[in-house]
Amino acid sequence: MHEKILIVDDEPFNLDVLEQELADRGYVIERAQSGVQALEKSESFRPDLVLLDYMMPGMNGIEVLKELRNRESDIPIIMVTAHGSIEVAVQAMKLGAHDFVLKPFEPDHIALTMQRALEHGRLKREVEVFTEDMDQRYRLVVGGSAVMDHAVELARKAAASRATVLLLGESGTGKEILARAIHAWSDRGQQPLIAINCVGLSRELLESELFGHEKGAFTGADRLKRGKVELAHHGTILLDEVGDISAELQTKLLRFLQERCFERVGGTRPIPVDVRIIAATNRDLEAAVKDGRFREDLYHRLNVIAITLPPLRDRREDVPPLAQFFLQRFGRETKKPFTEIAGEALEKLVGYAWPGNVRELANVMERATVLGQPPRVTVQDLPPRVIATEAVPLSGMGPYQVAVNTYRRELILTALARTGGNRVAAAKALGLHRTHLMRLLKALQIP
Repeated sequence: MHEKILIVDDEPFNLDVLEQELADRGYVIERAQSGVQALEKSESFRPDLVLLDYMMPGMNGIEVLKELRNRESDIPIIMVTAHGSIEVAVQAMKLGAHDFVLKPFEPDHIALTMQRALEHGRLKREVEVFTEDMDQRYRLVVGGSAVMDHAVELARKAAASRATVLLLGESGTGKEILARAIHAWSDRGQQPLIAINCVGLSRELLESELFGHEKGAFTGADRLKRGKVELAHHGTILLDEVGDISAELQTKLLRFLQERCFERVGGTRPIPVDVRIIAATNRDLEAAVKDGRFREDLYHRLNVIAITLPPLRDRREDVPPLAQFFLQRFGRETKKPFTEIAGEALEKLVGYAWPGNVRELANVMERATVLGQPPRVTVQDLPPRVIATEAVPLSGMGPYQVAVNTYRRELILTALARTGGNRVAAAKALGLHRTHLMRLLKALQIP
């Protein structure tokens, strides 16, 4: 078990009883006999849970609870008192207490309450880590090239509207990432974004995926199925590789875009929905229109705001920040503490043509973290096709990793200074999850 529990009570006898009982159950215990001492111990001991007495001289339990919530937002706190009342319980719960227990209590009862609070804390941390990982996986890493800055500027303007967006570019340039960024920047950001890949599905299956079907609509349709469009109500739907849909389905998609309602397969009732449409393709839709393979009216419906993502070979200055981002991401996944890319390796990465674009760069960096030895990725960790390319000197860029880490340290130290050393507040100011900031502090050796 080994969870750390901070017990806060001004009565030594109560502390003795609780400490003995909880230590026997496998917990690591720290004691505090006042509110001030509790705040000091919470910083040094870093408990997984706090048992907090309400009636204490000086700072009472409510005041300690407020201050702990200001300092550390996710520690489960259980208020313990013999002076309980509904008002105090309500106040404690509003301030973020996980539970409220009255004295005298049975040891098994408080142990069960603690177990539930600790489990809640673990689940919350798992969700936070999962959310952070998802945020990192779908994070829009621009780099700094003028062409990408222009694309992102268009995307931000488009996000503020309800207009349909058409994302163009080769495979692997990051169209889905930009689509997710547009969704997140929009007023629909708290609603679902649902992506559907239009490649490799028959017309019938793709129509069912998009619009759903009624029970009995075809053989095997033994129940009603809601389609992706219906599930995305109030949110955004991403039609990936929209240039590959069949002519018949193009007609139905056009009707949906015009009327913002649809019928399920086998249905007769129009179903209105409120969705934002983002379409993406690596096809030349203008050429497809000229060849008769794509409806011109559908093209114009989709092409309200067109954003082209350039291939990576046309923005080589973005390779270093992208490579560093993937190094950190895959370093976390492989649990290897990589911190930098050797200069020669970085020059090879910049010189390579990247036919697979950003997706290929991600694969190369994943391979490097799996096969390499931390803390540095070297030329030997790169695949032969990259090693064989002619290196491009990073003239004018300076030692990239040193510059990046120096800038990150300055940002973090400034945030900590402005928040008086409060790491939770600093993380909020930087737009980071607390756990991510803690990892950065460790990696950058910031005390």
